[in-house]
Amino acid sequence: MSKDTTTARAEDIPDLVYTDTDSIPKVSASLRTTFASHKTKPVEWRLVQLRKLYWAIKDHAALITAACQQDLGKNPLETHMTEIGWCANDCIFAADHLQKWAKDESAPDVALMNKPLRPRIRKDPMGCCLIIGTYNFPFQLSLGPLIGAIAAGCTAILKPSETAPAAAVVVQKIVESALDPTAYAIVQGAVPETSKLLDEKWDKIFYTGGYNVAKIISKKAAETLTPVTLELGGRNPAIVTKNADMRLAARRLLWGKIFNAGQVCVSQNYTMIEEEMLPTFLTEFKTALANFYPDGPKASRDYGRIVSVKAFQRLKHMLDTSKGKILIGGTMDEAERFIEPTVIQVDSTDDALLVEESFGPLITILPVKDLDTAIRIANDVSVTPLGIYPFGNKKETDRILNETRSGGATVNDGFFHASVPTIPFGGVGESGQGSYRGRASFECFTHRRTVVETPGWMESLLAIRYPPYTGTKKLAQTKSMTDQTPNFDRDGKVKFSLIRYVLTLGGVSANQGLMRWVLVAMCMFVFFEVL
Repeated sequence: MSKDTTTARAEDIPDLVYTDTDSIPKVSASLRTTFASHKTKPVEWRLVQLRKLYWAIKDHAALITAACQQDLGKNPLETHMTEIGWCANDCIFAADHLQKWAKDESAPDVALMNKPLRPRIRKDPMGCCLIIGTYNFPFQLSLGPLIGAIAAGCTAILKPSETAPAAAVVVQKIVESALDPTAYAIVQGAVPETSKLLDEKWDKIFYTGGYNVAKIISKKAAETLTPVTLELGGRNPAIVTKNADMRLAARRLLWGKIFNAGQVCVSQNYTMIEEEMLPTFLTEFKTALANFYPDGPKASRDYGRIVSVKAFQRLKHMLDTSKGKILIGGTMDEAERFIEPTVIQVDSTDDALLVEESFGPLITILPVKDLDTAIRIANDVSVTPLGIYPFGNKKETDRILNETRSGGATVNDGFFHASVPTIPFGGVGESGQGSYRGRASFECFTHRRTVVETPGWMESLLAIRYPPYTGTKKLAQTKSMTDQTPNFDRDGKVKFSLIRYVLTLGGVSANQGLMRWVLVAMCMFVFFEVL
């Protein structure tokens, strides 16, 4: 294995070569055969794969940095924070906790009469999986789901995004240098190769990308009832009330749109601010921008570039067709794929900058009369964005969270919830379905399989379930054994019963009451033994 830990240049990364579409069915069939052999199921085997992947990421760190610079103009600090360090730490976290995650779980809330069946939940791998990555964080959003698939015991094909070609090449080098080739493979390509992959039968599809492609994938998956996880974007609102700290709001929301040159699915797509606070907010915004880039964003090595000319032209078209007013910035350079952080004030939700996700450093400001208006607009623009970012006092931010929906939320900051690598991350509704990261990555590729064991000695107790039923007391016996008595009346109000309260020691069920009485008895026994 190469030890690429010092320096690397773009010239060290070969051109991206697409996979022959005729080979795709053979590769997927090979991976299904491997999964059917149960090779990937032993936890120790999975741990070895995770550990080897960790070292491959570390060994290729310089190439990862070079690839991100070539594709996205990404600064080495951003690359380490969101790609190298993130993925390496993810491997360690999964390896450290996998033994615990993979253990059978005792089934919760089991009635006492069912305890002898030993109800439990097994953690079975979903099977042979397809992972389709994206370009804005080309390593994290490709290797991250793959780490979950490995931890769960699945086999997988990973298709990196062709829009970040240098990164796609390095992803392939990492995977092929570290992982078992009979269990994990890379397919490179664009629409034809992806379409060929979708023609195959998968046990799980994990897709990160846009809304329109997600609908195509979901429709194709539905033909074979294949479960999908969709990590999409969204028209995410930030709401800044008059009680917010304007300096913090400006700095933090600016960061959310300059990080990775605004190519972050979870960053705010537009910011609503109470009208009277707009001048103060803009002043703080200009101050923060000058502090971040003293010589301007274009001259700074800390500011990225748009991933492609196509993406650049899309953003330019959105700005050109907007009826808004540019308040800050506006400079563009197609040859360098450079777009300056640009603040635009709009006055309508029908503006081109609000009707679709910008996915770039276009910072749309929509002044509003009050918080009521902001909440109404947020729900009208997109009822289920990927994120929402309220700035204000606790009463205001709590209200915003209570009266809106989103995949996640960060209060008084921009998308910090997406920066915590061990908590579930995902969308809802039009921003996606399912979640991953940390333990959730393992669970994303795991089937929770319920298992019970019926011992032979229970046969006499089970006689009630066997015919004949007519002319017997089995119906009455079944009711007495299984029917529960509610603690509420027909109006939905809880009834208080002193006798029930005493018998259950305040528990909500007879089973819970029994366990409490056992605990009391044990405590009393210990107490009297000590005496």
